Amino acid sequence: MTEATHRSRARRLRIGGALLLAQGVLMEATVFVGVVVLLVLRVPQATISDRIDIFALAYLNENLYMMMAMSGIFAALRIIGAIGVLRNRLWALVLTLINCTATLLLMVFMLPAGLVDGLLTGTALVLILSAWIPPNRTIIGSGSDATAFMTADKPARTFAPAE
Repeated sequence: MTEATHRSRARRLRIGGALLLAQGVLMEATVFVGVVVLLVLRVPQATISDRIDIFALAYLNENLYMMMAMSGIFAALRIIGAIGVLRNRLWALVLTLINCTATLLLMVFMLPAGLVDGLLTGTALVLILSAWIPPNRTIIGSGSDATAFMTADKPARTFAPAE
């Protein structure tokens, strides 16, 4: 691997990790801090959920404080994963892949905030995966098998039954 390729991959990893860190702090942790403040001030959940619809699903609006508390769990996992990715740790890559997958699956239920979640998570996921997997790596492999598979004009190989 050339020095330029290494720098490019390291840069994508840093940007992806920074996006996840920003998302964890700004979008997830601040919501958790908000629910702590609301609970300390003894603000009833109905005061907020009756006046504004935050999510597209009524069930999520009815359980707003639990949703906000769950945000703290996502924040902790996302921040830990982002810091680990920035430190180039493989365990953090796995944690981040799981976290990104969960976020992309759940974003549909969290509209409209899920749109921003999906944009940040999707971007970070592409950057981290493209940094992790070498750019010249192919899906199938290299050689005649990959070329035959990818070219439509070549006839498929047939195998004669063993005698």
